[in-house]
Amino acid sequence: MNSHNATGMSRRDALKTLGAGVVLAGTAGIFSRTQAAEATGMATRADGVLGWELPELPYGYAALEPHFDARTMEIHHTKHHQAYISNARKLLEVHPELLAKGPEALVRDLASVPEAIRTGIRNNAGGHVNHAFFWRCLTSSPTQPGARFAELLAKSFGSIDDFKKQFADAAMKRFGSGWAWLVVTGLENASTNRLKIVSTANQDSPLSEGMTPVLGLDVWEHAYYLHYQSRRADYVNAFWEVVNWKQVEQNANQVMRG
Repeated sequence: MNSHNATGMSRRDALKTLGAGVVLAGTAGIFSRTQAAEATGMATRADGVLGWELPELPYGYAALEPHFDARTMEIHHTKHHQAYISNARKLLEVHPELLAKGPEALVRDLASVPEAIRTGIRNNAGGHVNHAFFWRCLTSSPTQPGARFAELLAKSFGSIDDFKKQFADAAMKRFGSGWAWLVVTGLENASTNRLKIVSTANQDSPLSEGMTPVLGLDVWEHAYYLHYQSRRADYVNAFWEVVNWKQVEQNANQVMRG
């Protein structure tokens, strides 16, 4: 399995953009405001911001079988995710003002983190934020994209099948450890919102590049090796059986509603 280090340097790949997407002009009305207001299920502070505790999963470890096996889910959640949180908190012991900001704020503004611990925070706060998001993108109850979101994917990537192929391509071509993402860009103005498929290395987050994730897939070996060994392609194919499309649509709505 891959390992992570609280302070060691890691290779920083440039963000790999794989889909140009289309301008999503007028998307403010595509998704309902009610959907955006629904709870996210993440472990949050009283102010709604992601905190520094391990979030509970909204399903059991065995709930995603046979696609994601129970032992991998348990280790992934209780060992790997917890380690990112513990490592980040240790790095921030002498920086209570940064700890108080919360992990998402630090990942969005890595320049505000002292250089001596910046790489460790990028890796570990990034790992916490990425995994907290990832768990919410999964479900034990099979779902399909809603009609309006399916139309949006088709406009952006050609068809839903084309989207899945491009997303899988991003996951497969990410060398070593990292993530594949569906993100929203052009956040400065609702008229310039775009959906794009990107991949990031290690625990780098799209948030650090000014993009907001809508869907994410962990392609670190620790996410699949016990069950799939080196067969990343089989793991990526299985992912589509457990995607929580309702949550994905809510994620998009929260960003694109203007």
